[in-house]
Amino acid sequence: MQLVRHSQQTLKTALISKNPVLVSQYEKLDAGEQRLMNEAFQPASDLFGPITLHSQSDWITSHPEAPQDFEQFFSDPYRKIPSPDKHSIYIQSIGDILKFLKKKKPEDAFCIVGITMIDLYPRDSWNFVFGQASLTDGVGIFSFARYGSDFYSLRYEGKVKKLKKTSSSDYSIFDNYYIPEITSVLLLRSCKTLTHEIGHIFGLRHCQWLACLMQGSNHLEEADRRPLNLCPICLRKLQCAVGFGIVERYKALVQWIDDESAGTPGATPKHSREDNGNLPKPVEAFKEWKEWIIKCLAVLQK
Repeated sequence: MQLVRHSQQTLKTALISKNPVLVSQYEKLDAGEQRLMNEAFQPASDLFGPITLHSQSDWITSHPEAPQDFEQFFSDPYRKIPSPDKHSIYIQSIGDILKFLKKKKPEDAFCIVGITMIDLYPRDSWNFVFGQASLTDGVGIFSFARYGSDFYSLRYEGKVKKLKKTSSSDYSIFDNYYIPEITSVLLLRSCKTLTHEIGHIFGLRHCQWLACLMQGSNHLEEADRRPLNLCPICLRKLQCAVGFGIVERYKALVQWIDDESAGTPGATPKHSREDNGNLPKPVEAFKEWKEWIIKCLAVLQK
């Protein structure tokens, strides 16, 4: 295993910048928010650690790219910014979104993201993709099929029994499609993928500073190692793009984990499309993340 470590000064500059205007912006943040973000360049921090590389197939090794600090993010002329007229993120099942995107996004949509449990591939020559997105158009489609515990097993029930050519306007394959048991691990993996990709739409590139949700991942094992939280550098980028108080954001995340989770079993039975709107929310895999958020809130509210 290899650690990707940056010096304290490198991380401090990546977070705060040397541009006087951006430094002034940072100094105007709430004292608690500065205290939390400054953990980025504290060597003994137990909240934010270095990136770990486990093999040559990991993302940073196999996809070399220039890192993006806050100043580069802020100055990017192509970065999409939410506005009072375009401020909503729409998440829809893929059976609906393909029809929807053929028309147009809602007028108030900043982006629209489709999700499905159907395995995706863009053309016959491809094996599969976890998803595809157009960052300039603010649209994306993502599959969580390979995050299910039974996808690679012989008993997987989502396999196509018989190949059938259909027209591009035929959406019948989505009707009553197989949905595996909704485990907390599947939910955690799906949340990571969805929030990572929406981060890209907000202009955040792959993180190469600290262990972070915005790290690239080349395979499922690497994706599982990636935390659900943003490092301070990427957190500042998102705060700049969206505008929020970190305390309120973290309290809302804890509330989301706690809501409707009491008495939730470890996995739900298999459901059809018609009743999946009322599925219980298994959150056992989010326990460690919740404890991390509570530690962050303690730093923020000192």
